[in-house]
Amino acid sequence: MQIIPVASGKGGVGKSLLSANLAIALGQSGKKVVLADLDLGASNLHLVLGQSSPKFGLGTWLTGKGDISEIITPTEYENVDFIAGDSEIPGLAQLKAPQRSRLIKAFKGLDCDYLIIDLGAGTHQIILDLFLLSPQGIVVTAPTTTAVLNGYLFLKNAVFRLMQSSFKPTSTASKYLTKLKQDSSNLQRLYIPKMIEEIRSIDPASAAKFEENMKIFRPRLIMNMIDDPKDADRAQKIRRSCAQYLGLDIEHLGIMYRDSYEDKALQSRLPILIYKPQSVLSQAIYRIAEKVLASEAVNFGDDFSPSGDTAATFEQAAEEAAEDLEAKMAGIEDLLGCGALSTGELVETIKTLNYELTQVRKENNLLKSKLVRAAQQGFKI
Repeated sequence: MQIIPVASGKGGVGKSLLSANLAIALGQSGKKVVLADLDLGASNLHLVLGQSSPKFGLGTWLTGKGDISEIITPTEYENVDFIAGDSEIPGLAQLKAPQRSRLIKAFKGLDCDYLIIDLGAGTHQIILDLFLLSPQGIVVTAPTTTAVLNGYLFLKNAVFRLMQSSFKPTSTASKYLTKLKQDSSNLQRLYIPKMIEEIRSIDPASAAKFEENMKIFRPRLIMNMIDDPKDADRAQKIRRSCAQYLGLDIEHLGIMYRDSYEDKALQSRLPILIYKPQSVLSQAIYRIAEKVLASEAVNFGDDFSPSGDTAATFEQAAEEAAEDLEAKMAGIEDLLGCGALSTGELVETIKTLNYELTQVRKENNLLKSKLVRAAQQGFKI
């Protein structure tokens, strides 16, 4: 089975559109496909598929008992089964450690040729862990400045998560990372190749293990919502940034032009491949499917397991919000260095970040007040 997690870093770039139609294209080629909606709390993949709202979904299963096969439902599309999410179930960030472990174990045990996981937006640990279920995950982005930045930052966070998962908790390398994380701004601004040089000098075995996983890790990038052929150049610039600052080699899986038929297909409650198979967008998805079919399934070693056993507290959530902002600033520096951002785009990005900083401060104050109230009431957090 080849697991294909589909991520975006931020919503609105066509991640669900690709997931649904890629599943249909692979199914049409004779492959058995399971499509899973992991955007808990904002599940809408069934709408892209043209399916009715399911009675039971993944969130229901995670909060109950039974086998995951009980919530796998057939679709009207050849060889494609569907695991729905739950719009009323809290997001992945709120899943407890046993639920996460149960979910990952169930996914690995599915009987199919391809498991396509439509992940929620963002870079929370559980999303990164699910993305790292396969070295061949897909990151969907768009040529806008915000989308490019978030796509790159998702890959950067995935590499850090891969590094953390490659080190044993008691290793010298793990302690080195913990020390760096005490100053998250320092961690985000360190280039991965330079970090590995330092780790190799203090813990050669851990450095070798990470480098082994990095050789296997080959995420694939798709640039969606292209209007001008020049927009496609952004993908190559992201690739150069990944190689220079992350030591990561990514595959450019293809581009998808903006297509007026997409909105008409959604209004008709039909996937674009079914509504207009000869459209520009459909043909792009078929080309992507052909590349996926031609690629050999690759997996991390048997001893590799994505770390996902920590639950975020109110305090951790506030820290993560601040770290996200620092990571964005570091990401801007990387993209400027490779020419993926112009000076004008930098000005607009900084304006956006200043707004986000104000929002982060408000959120932090709210979270701190909740923490204080909880402590006063004697709740265990």
